[in-house]
Amino acid sequence: MAFESLSDKLQNIFKNLKGKGKLTESDVKAALKEVKIALLEADVSFKVVKQFINAVSERAVGEEVMTSLTPGQMVIKIVNEEMVKLMGSETTELTIKPGNEITIIMTMGLQGAGKTTTIAKIAGKLKAKGKKPLLVACDVYRPAAIEQLKINGQKQEVPVFAMGTDHKPVNIAKAAVEHATKNGMNVVILDTAGRLHVDEDMMNELVEIKENVNITQTILVVDAMTGQDAVNVASSFEEKIGIDGVILTKLDGDTRGGAALSIRAVTGKPILYIGMGEKLSDLEQFYPDRMASRILGMGDVLTLIEKAQSAVDEEKAKEMERKLKKAELGFDDYLEYMSQIKKMGGLADILAMMPGMGNQLKGAALPDEKSLSRIEAIIYSMTPKERSTPSLLNPSRKNRIARGAGVDIAEVNRLVKNFEQARKMMKQLPGMMGGRRGGKMGRFKLPF
Repeated sequence: MAFESLSDKLQNIFKNLKGKGKLTESDVKAALKEVKIALLEADVSFKVVKQFINAVSERAVGEEVMTSLTPGQMVIKIVNEEMVKLMGSETTELTIKPGNEITIIMTMGLQGAGKTTTIAKIAGKLKAKGKKPLLVACDVYRPAAIEQLKINGQKQEVPVFAMGTDHKPVNIAKAAVEHATKNGMNVVILDTAGRLHVDEDMMNELVEIKENVNITQTILVVDAMTGQDAVNVASSFEEKIGIDGVILTKLDGDTRGGAALSIRAVTGKPILYIGMGEKLSDLEQFYPDRMASRILGMGDVLTLIEKAQSAVDEEKAKEMERKLKKAELGFDDYLEYMSQIKKMGGLADILAMMPGMGNQLKGAALPDEKSLSRIEAIIYSMTPKERSTPSLLNPSRKNRIARGAGVDIAEVNRLVKNFEQARKMMKQLPGMMGGRRGGKMGRFKLPF
């Protein structure tokens, strides 16, 4: 998961701080020295780290903290606030013109950053908001990129405009805008060519498009896994082309997080979205405050609620809740529950967003896509009666189910045991989320 190493180190530093009843100035300075090392190891820009530590130190080494009843908590609060400031404080949206006025977005970035997939994700989000997007294939150097855009456009049910590889990108862009105007499309997203590195030809091509097409926003897509290099790439594009915002991809991978913490401070440009996976739905709005909470191990309940609300069928959730109360939950409901979890990004992602749950995941054998498929095979090998009444599962039935699913009986026994544990967990988690009438959560409950 993104920031895992940085998050672990920071949580250990703060755990030591919270363990002390009273803090001295040397305690705070020693802790901030460790924070500095952790940030540098996460590939955050040295200049940014220096400014960040100075800002935190100025506030933390003061009477307000030293005389506080909970000085350790006060230091964490200051670190959290300064981290939010570092990443931009406020959430920045894509600029989309109202009504049928055409918005033209030029996306750019190096090859391999995930630009082509990312713009399909954006198109899907805009379509869901009632917009009529058009994806435009301006990468004339890689026929595979044009094909990939067409495939992704088809999956998102968004049209793709392409003229092959024999036309100049600027002419393709102009023709696409004309096509959009004639066909009632109001957002044109240009997929420009990526290179292995920033070069003069690439920049000239982008400048030519910008000079001949009325671009609304210029968006840079960068790979978060490249760390400080991503920040250097952003600086180059800002200097030579000018950028309005950044999208960070691959934040679900083994990334050190330096790019997310440095880009805004170095370029002055906001992060708009973060890519959290390969699926076309895996693109999240970037919220600096929520990201700071994730990094500091405080969870991210608001994003979790939003994911759940978009993934959960409310009527199905109510029916599951009714069955849970009456102890009628069966394996068909368990399948439904797993389906909802898949839509929300997986159990590990969900639990990591819950305050206090991150450390409890250490070493836990959480199910992946492959093991979920095996579970489905076992459940589908049961009769409808067995699925609705788990208590029927005696040893001979379990043996038959194991043969039908092509698994060992131990896996069937494990599933039955996990099913019982999941039933208990389903009862407990809504309470852990702090759901209450009238609060932010209202009557909303997660599907497990």
